[in-house]
Amino acid sequence: MTVRLGDNQYGKAETHVVRVTKKGDLHDIKDMTVSVMLAGDFADTHLEGDNSKVVPTDSQKNAVFALAKESPIGEIEYFALRLARQLVRDHASVRRARVSIAEQPWTRITAGGNPHPHAFERAGSEQRLTTVTCTRDAEWVVSGVTELTLLKTKGSEFWGYPKDRFTTLPETHDRVLATAVEARWRYRSADLDWSASRAEARRQIVETFATKHSLSLQQTLFAMGEAVLEARPEIAEIRFAMPNKHHFVVDLQPFGLENDNEVFYASDRPYGLIEGTVTRDGAEPADQAW
Repeated sequence: MTVRLGDNQYGKAETHVVRVTKKGDLHDIKDMTVSVMLAGDFADTHLEGDNSKVVPTDSQKNAVFALAKESPIGEIEYFALRLARQLVRDHASVRRARVSIAEQPWTRITAGGNPHPHAFERAGSEQRLTTVTCTRDAEWVVSGVTELTLLKTKGSEFWGYPKDRFTTLPETHDRVLATAVEARWRYRSADLDWSASRAEARRQIVETFATKHSLSLQQTLFAMGEAVLEARPEIAEIRFAMPNKHHFVVDLQPFGLENDNEVFYASDRPYGLIEGTVTRDGAEPADQAW
């Protein structure tokens, strides 16, 4: 039997770095979880135990902390690009560096009616995301959001689906629609205003969810992706993963009460999971970006 080494990569996962930038008593905070994965000329360590080309994962972790100190972090896309470029540039054995960052936003606490200069509160469960992939001759940036939790109490239906002996779900023309959006979009270049682009893409997702009369979560997914691509020419494609956070109408008839879609049981599991990609016509494929 002949065997060979297939695709492989390694790195340091989930380095949690908090960077405080001080301007006198006025502080800003950046809270990031950074993961690095490297691919390249690492066959010898798998086959022979030869580590002469292996960049230690501890060194990767230290590079994250040092880069956070040496220059302003800025947007997470900037930080990921600088780190990925540095790893490819400094190590001949590294063919590809992929840096993924999840940022936890914080907001200033208001005290006495004024924003406090150095006290913060966590801004919900939503996180900003980016994944930057760099080789010696190409770069790709994928950004997005996760745990963007949305709900509307009207403007959603679900009916007309196939029925079989396992069907117990009643059709509805009036239901609660709720989801926790994970959206990742691929940029067409690595040089743009990351903050403005992300804010506008997020706005399109949220507003489309609110205003689109939904006959299915799949229809809503496509409409959100379409809105983002129409509004942001710098984005080539967008991918969604959207759990359907079910809200079931509680039967109150045993208690002599009528429930006109007012009292619900919110079920956390099992849940429907809807995934899909919306792509700009003519966009170049970029499998390495993902």
